[in-house]
Amino acid sequence: MTLLIAGVALWWAAHLFKRLVPDARQALGGAGYPIMAVTIIFSVVLMVMGYRAADGAVYWESDPMWVGINNLLMVLAFYFFAASAAKGAKIWLGTKIRHPQLSGFSIWAAAHLLVNGDVQSIILFGGLLAWAQVEIKLINAKEGPWQVPPRAPVKKEVVAVVVTFVVVALVMAIHYALGVRPWG
Repeated sequence: MTLLIAGVALWWAAHLFKRLVPDARQALGGAGYPIMAVTIIFSVVLMVMGYRAADGAVYWESDPMWVGINNLLMVLAFYFFAASAAKGAKIWLGTKIRHPQLSGFSIWAAAHLLVNGDVQSIILFGGLLAWAQVEIKLINAKEGPWQVPPRAPVKKEVVAVVVTFVVVALVMAIHYALGVRPWG
């Protein structure tokens, strides 16, 4: 469990570094990008290793109803990520939600909590969900009122929807390859 907690804590630290100590981050200059990238990758490695090695109490089991809801939420989460990827003019969702990537990440974490009720899942997905919400609050506090971006042409929306379903299919295939059955 220690590796898992260390991984989540390192993820928080690496992502919040520039928000909480911007002068220190700025002092790193261009060298800061690879340092942060390696730190984030290392945090993911720790989380994966810690999650796989952890063994804790189970507070709820995966129910078929929650599996279906989880899968719908995952499609929505990936659509949020697609909305965040659009540069310049935004697809529909990007004109309604200020932080589509962090919101999608939050949906991803919450969806995984629905179907994983063990302690290690609560630490992993709950910790990452809390991080995303803290990050949103810090960004909003620093940047002030949101300026709604212009709306992109419908073509971008269609591309985002297609990309969403392709990525969902790919992620589900990876889950199956790793022995996790996302469709129950």
